[in-house]
Amino acid sequence: MPLLILFAALPLSLLTVARMTWLPMLAVGPALAAATCKPWGVLRVGFFAVALAIALGVRHATSGREQAIFLSALIAVTLASHRASVLRGRRERVLAAVRSVAEAAQHALLKPVPATVGPFQVAVRYSAAAAEARIGGDLYALVPTPYGVRLIVGDVRGKGLPAVSTAALVLGVFSEAAYDEPDLLDVVGRIERSLARTLGPDDFVTAVVVGYPRAGRMEVVNCGHAPPLLVRKSDVISVERTFPAPPLGLSALTDETPSLQVLPFADGDQLLLYTDGVTEARNQHREFYPLIERVARHLSDEPSRTLAALHDELLAYVGGRLHDDAALLLLRKPAGSTSAAECHPPVGGQALSSRSTQRNPWKTSGRTPQPSRCESRDAQ
Repeated sequence: MPLLILFAALPLSLLTVARMTWLPMLAVGPALAAATCKPWGVLRVGFFAVALAIALGVRHATSGREQAIFLSALIAVTLASHRASVLRGRRERVLAAVRSVAEAAQHALLKPVPATVGPFQVAVRYSAAAAEARIGGDLYALVPTPYGVRLIVGDVRGKGLPAVSTAALVLGVFSEAAYDEPDLLDVVGRIERSLARTLGPDDFVTAVVVGYPRAGRMEVVNCGHAPPLLVRKSDVISVERTFPAPPLGLSALTDETPSLQVLPFADGDQLLLYTDGVTEARNQHREFYPLIERVARHLSDEPSRTLAALHDELLAYVGGRLHDDAALLLLRKPAGSTSAAECHPPVGGQALSSRSTQRNPWKTSGRTPQPSRCESRDAQ
């Protein structure tokens, strides 16, 4: 493009009556090269522009004074453009380094989820709202444990590095507690106690913690988060909280405590967890994204295909760019699936359908986790 602009000055110089009207166009070449070329490329374009200016000045018998003024300006523009190209190259290298660090942080914080975990097919889609960002304030994790597959999806209040730091804390505590605690409510209690020691008075985390302790039973603990969606055949059901519970980090401000909800979860059922960046996304008419309706439209037997269609439609709905972090995690229990074992909780670890924990959140149970009893699906 810079060279095309320089060559365009040739026919203009022949057609114009006023001999000096074409000369300023030559300075556009090196100026534009600063945005597209490397430093040596800028100097080459500037050298070509100076040579072209001298040749055209001789052809039109331009006065020496006018020629000297324009050549001085053209050389100054070339040198300034060269400097701008050097600075642009430095910024690009810094940005590339920051991107590599962000990608490493993403892999450390939001570890890739395999397509199959235990008896489930799994798919995840995550988009950070910040430009050039790879991570944000939304979080998710899914781990197989001695007490069944457990997962968390959450949203940290705020954005930027403080939100990322809080998300890393929640994921670290969850990954440890999910292996140690037989009761899902104790996992939530561990996260709550850790956040109470570190968060500020106005900070909190909304989250849904889910466990699959045995075949046909899905446990859900919702702490101020958007309700999961249960997909059963062609129906999409919002799993509303039986008892309201505050977000994680705010338990000291209320007497309400997290409660455990139990959902029947049969072969072929799916569970979609998401953050408010999905449901609060708006189109140009300021209308919220109708997630339940769109899930039913794009439903398939492959979670990855379902989420790919939802994610692409969501971006199109908002015009190509989200204004908040958005995470989607979809579980599916394939019909007739078999796994090496269906893990059961230890004896006495079963919970009622909808109960609230009244235990002291600061009191440790002192229980040693018992090994789980696993039975193959073929034996059930």
